[in-house]
Amino acid sequence: MINNNKPLVILAAGGTGGHVFPAEALAAELIERGFYLALITDRRGDNLKGRLSELDTYRVRAGGIAGKQLIWRIISGIEILIGTFQAWLLLRRLKPAVVVGFGGYSSVPTMLAAAFSGRKSVIHEQNAVLGRANKLLARRVEKIAISFENSHKIPETFQSKIVVTGMPVRPSVTSLQDQTYPTIGQNDEVNIAVFGGSQGAHIFSEVVPDALKRINEPLRRRIKVTQQCRLEDVEQAKSRYRDLDIKADISIFFNDIPKRIADAHLVICRSGASTIAELTIIGRPAILVPYMYAVDDHQSQNAYAVDEIGGGWLIPENAFTEKLLADRLESLFSIPQILENAGAAAKALGKPHAANKLAEIVIDLIPDNLKNDLRKIA
Repeated sequence: MINNNKPLVILAAGGTGGHVFPAEALAAELIERGFYLALITDRRGDNLKGRLSELDTYRVRAGGIAGKQLIWRIISGIEILIGTFQAWLLLRRLKPAVVVGFGGYSSVPTMLAAAFSGRKSVIHEQNAVLGRANKLLARRVEKIAISFENSHKIPETFQSKIVVTGMPVRPSVTSLQDQTYPTIGQNDEVNIAVFGGSQGAHIFSEVVPDALKRINEPLRRRIKVTQQCRLEDVEQAKSRYRDLDIKADISIFFNDIPKRIADAHLVICRSGASTIAELTIIGRPAILVPYMYAVDDHQSQNAYAVDEIGGGWLIPENAFTEKLLADRLESLFSIPQILENAGAAAKALGKPHAANKLAEIVIDLIPDNLKNDLRKIA
C-alpha cells in the first residue's frame, strides 16, 4: 500500500526490455534515496522482474498505433482513451509528486493523465531517435531525458527541456564497467558473443556459422561462441558448430548477458537501446546489425552513434552476408589492437551514472515541502 510519509514517484513502463530496464534502474536508485514508488503498466506488465516486481503495480488499458491498419488504429485509440481515464483516476487517488515515463505505447495513457491532472512529469528516451510515443508526450512534460548526445527527431521547440542522462542500466551491468578488455595472445582462445535481443535473430543463426566456416582454420580452432538463438534454431546451430569443431554455448536465453559481454573479445548483435548501453558501459566492440523493421529505423541510428566514434561496425541487415562477416572477422582478429581500441572508444560513449542523473531530474521537480519530508525520513 502507498506510504503517505514518503514522496511518491510513479513509473510508467512496460513492453520490451528497452523500456523496462531503465525503469528498473531508476527504481533501484530512488528506493535507495528513500522514495516510495509505484508502477503503472499495461497487460504486458504481468511478468516484470527485479525491483519493478516489488512495487505496487496498477494496470491500465493501452494500444499501439504505429504501422497498423485503420480499423486497428481506431481500436487502439479507444484503448488509449480508456487507459487515460483509468490512469487519471489512479493519479487523482495516489497523488504522486512526479510521474516518469519510459516510452512505448504502454506509457502513453499514464503520461497523458499526468498532463491533464497537472502532475510534474519526465520522459526518458532510450534510442537515438525520439520515439512516436515520446514525441506525442514531449510538449506535455517538464523534462525530456535522452540517452544519446545527438538524438534525432526532437523538434527545436523542445530543446530547452532536454537533459542528456544516458541509458539507465541494471547494477549487473555497472558492476562490470571496470573489467578490462581481455587480451588476445597469438594462441589464445577468441570469444565471440552473438545476441539477437529478446526474440533472438534467425539471421545470426544462418550467417554466423557459415561465416566461421569460411575463415582460416588456425583462427577457427581458437574460437569459442556464445549465441542466443530462437528455440527453433537451437538444435541446428548446435549441429553446425559441432560439425565445425567450434566450442559453442547455445541457448534461447542467458541470465548473465552482461558477464558474457564482458568476457567477449567481439560481440555480434542487434542495436537496441539496452544492448548499446551495456556494450558502451562495459566497453566491448561490436558488429551491429540493426533490425531493419524497427519503428523509425531507430536501431540504425543507435548503431551509427557507436560506429561514428569507432566503437563498433554497423552492417545493414541486407548486407550482412557470410562472406562479408568472414572477411571482417579475419581482418579484426589479425590485428587485435583494433578490437581493443574499439572497446575503449565504445566505453568512452557509455554513461554508467545515467540512473543517478535521471534521479536528480526527478528530485528537482519535487515540491520543496516534500523534499523536506524526504530529508526527515533519511
